[in-house]
Amino acid sequence: MSIDVTLYGKGVALVTVAGELDVETAPELRNRLADQIRGGRRHLLLDLSAVPFMDSSGINALLKAHDETGRAGGSVCLVSPAPVVRRVLDLTGVSLTIASLDGVEAALAHIGEGTAH
Repeated sequence: MSIDVTLYGKGVALVTVAGELDVETAPELRNRLADQIRGGRRHLLLDLSAVPFMDSSGINALLKAHDETGRAGGSVCLVSPAPVVRRVLDLTGVSLTIASLDGVEAALAHIGEGTAH
């Protein structure tokens, strides 16, 4: 698995994940997301377009980040999850909790709207 981070301003990070997100790799993602939150990024955009598989450990990492950003007044937005991952998110109800949008621009617009209130 690889994780790349691109910063958009001071409070937003695009985290691009490639590879399987499972019990072996989820702890690394959790740590990287926690680092971003500690670094002052309140909004995390997670690009999951190159994630072909995600198990419950991956779901747990997403939900933990959602909780932590929420406590900081921010949010998590999933960007273009692969179809298999989107199905897992739908089946588990995670898609009802964490917004999922197609494309970085749509996600940036979504959090822009979210922070304007």
